[in-house]
Amino acid sequence: MKPLALAALAAASLSLTGCGENLGAGQQLNVVSGHIVMGATPDRPAVGYFRVEGGPRDVELVAVTADLAQRVEMHESVRENGMMVMKPLDRALVPAKGELVFKQGGKHLMIWGINGAAVRAGKLPMAFVFTNNNNERILFDMMIKPAEGGAEAADHGAMDHGAAKASDAKK
Repeated sequence: MKPLALAALAAASLSLTGCGENLGAGQQLNVVSGHIVMGATPDRPAVGYFRVEGGPRDVELVAVTADLAQRVEMHESVRENGMMVMKPLDRALVPAKGELVFKQGGKHLMIWGINGAAVRAGKLPMAFVFTNNNNERILFDMMIKPAEGGAEAADHGAMDHGAAKASDAKK
């Protein structure tokens, strides 16, 4: 066998060995599901819920962005002095091999000014920003659902999620 062919074969073997090791590394950080519920009226923010599966080590979700929305914020519903209040979140832990869930009555996204084309398409492309790998971004299309009545409207429609801020952003 010629030396050049032997070197190529050795390099190929090493790269295949590396691939095999990555296959057994376990679950990777990933956004696995999510959706947005539009606000009951156009001046109300939409709310977003999703689930992230953790990878091999703890990371934090530090932002969620959308080019086709005016503003996206992470919030959490918490009970203080016997009342439910909204608190902004700067970050949320995604435990290693665990999950982070944004759901009704807990952590959630507030989304103002979703572009009409995204609403008509029924999905909003979003970027989830994490504290690993130089602020890794995972792109995920959040399905858009129309406003719901009942518990959804009562849970978020009655709370002020900064509606004044949203109207200020339009000026």
